[in-house]
Amino acid sequence: MKAGLKLPEVTFHTRVRDEAVGGPNPFRWEDKTTSDYFAGKRVILFSLPGAFTPTCSTYQLPGFEKGAAEFKELGIDEIYCLSVNDSFVMNKWAESQNLENVKVIPDGSGEFSRKMGMLVAKDNLGFGMRSWRYAAIVDNGVVEAWFEEPGICDNHGEDPYGVSSPENLLKHLKGEGAEAVA
Repeated sequence: MKAGLKLPEVTFHTRVRDEAVGGPNPFRWEDKTTSDYFAGKRVILFSLPGAFTPTCSTYQLPGFEKGAAEFKELGIDEIYCLSVNDSFVMNKWAESQNLENVKVIPDGSGEFSRKMGMLVAKDNLGFGMRSWRYAAIVDNGVVEAWFEEPGICDNHGEDPYGVSSPENLLKHLKGEGAEAVA
């Protein structure tokens, strides 16, 4: 059961746009910690197997992006999408998805996912180590509600999706019967 769990403190290596850098790729490295993202805020964190993958790009990320205003009305300050991809990939994916509301977090080395107990092998798909699909409502760095897809294991033959969907989190926040899982 992850409700009540304090998120692990890690450093995420991000790339941020900085026009002072100049040139065709005006980005610089900026390290951000778990506290930088989660302290003093009530947020939704959702994690998925990979940027640019079908379910993630077609349903989960766009669903959270479209539902952002409604989530804010229900007391959510930020929505974060985390994946075991580097910052270059996550930034390009955010750009390709025309994100305005959801912010991406690169867990390039998988350290956060590992410390959350959510790092799984996806060698059967040629991915290597990736995050299992889940979502959480996090208040000031502590998990308030946890939504994990069933069947977590290495090299799972399917990609379950539903429990961690934006629709399910909205139902939970509205008290409409969608329960978080242990």
